[in-house]
Amino acid sequence: MAAGTLYTYPENWRAFKAQIAAQYSGARLKVASSAPAFTFGQTNRTPAFLNNFPLGKVPAFQGDDGFCLFESNAIAHYLSNEALRGSSPQAQSQVLQWVSFVDAEIIPPASAWVFPTLGIMQFNKQATEQAKEEVKKVLSVLNHHLNTRTFLVGERVSLADISVACSMIWLYKQVLEPSFRQPFPNVTRWFQTCVNQPQFKTVLGEVKLCDKMAQFDPKKFSDMQPKKDGLSKKDTPPKKEKAGKEGGKPQEKKKKEEKEAAPAEEEMDECEAALASEPKTKDPFAHLPKSAFVMDEFKRKYSNEDTLTVAVPHFWEHFDKEGYSIWYGEYKYPEELTMTFMSCNLIMGMFQRLDKLRKNGFASVILFGGNNDSSISGIWIFRGQDLAFTLSDDWQIDYESYAWRKLDPDSNETKTMVKEYFAWEGEFKHVGKPFNQGKCFK
Repeated sequence: MAAGTLYTYPENWRAFKAQIAAQYSGARLKVASSAPAFTFGQTNRTPAFLNNFPLGKVPAFQGDDGFCLFESNAIAHYLSNEALRGSSPQAQSQVLQWVSFVDAEIIPPASAWVFPTLGIMQFNKQATEQAKEEVKKVLSVLNHHLNTRTFLVGERVSLADISVACSMIWLYKQVLEPSFRQPFPNVTRWFQTCVNQPQFKTVLGEVKLCDKMAQFDPKKFSDMQPKKDGLSKKDTPPKKEKAGKEGGKPQEKKKKEEKEAAPAEEEMDECEAALASEPKTKDPFAHLPKSAFVMDEFKRKYSNEDTLTVAVPHFWEHFDKEGYSIWYGEYKYPEELTMTFMSCNLIMGMFQRLDKLRKNGFASVILFGGNNDSSISGIWIFRGQDLAFTLSDDWQIDYESYAWRKLDPDSNETKTMVKEYFAWEGEFKHVGKPFNQGKCFK
């Protein structure tokens, strides 16, 4: 498991990415952001620091074994685990897509708009108005993407969510007043979901959304100027470093450094091997005979090809009714369900706690109805003929909140329900509420 020290100045959103990633992965991370461990403008100019980090910029990471990294994206990636980086080539590419989106699309307009309100950049009306329009475009893209999703990639927090959320902290704290963010409710819902996760809150504390758009204050800007070479966390050098840190010609050199550093990430393999070996001795399904039904093959069909014409026919063609069972689960307390996004978080929380069940289970769960009038139900596929939750103490947190009914795989009712829940479309006669959104455990 990764362990080391992160050098930064206080309140550096780029450093937040690495810190939050470490909270999720369990990496042992010490943060040096104040004297005597680290003083920005002094420590990062010493020969010893520059020997490890030639650009003298932060955040910078030094492992307990001497392994060094600069560039915040590389550091956050190194301190992440597989769940954050993406568990498939497609997911990994999507994570990289959003991390790149931050650098190319969010940071330039966010900096042009926010920095003058913080007093660290001169105000330019034309640049600010252009930045506002570019931020609206960014929010529109995110709002559309999040219309049917809780998180940016997959069904749980990934490095994509960490990177995008951290890049938007100052936007939400300084300038995205209620009227400006009103057309983008999915983005605000997602942002608040992220920053209120325990791993985020440990690093960020409470993030309060602004009530009124901050404006440029000439006096504040003037007061900041004499401190250009100072060491305050609000001094210009750190903030300017944030604005232009990862753009321009140095990028080619930085990419080379990242590629050279990549082999060192192999040190994670020992930990991953230990985790991979654990199920061999504690596999809850070890007592069951092998099945001809290949769950991963079905999941690939479901994820990458048409549900009705490919995935569902494949499921029934290969399903092993002796080795697997089909269950219908319905949340027993619909009267407690209020806002739909909170209900989606309830579903996703259960999925996250069942992570080690993925190789032997699949589920398609749907939220029906709307705010204060909704229900949750889904189709679950388990290896074996009994509810899988009882096989491990780790899986028993949520399942008692659901009413479970074992389905007959040969019945027309089951075939209809499987088709509807897998495809997220149909009459759903047993529900009585309109489809809202679906979530898959796979």
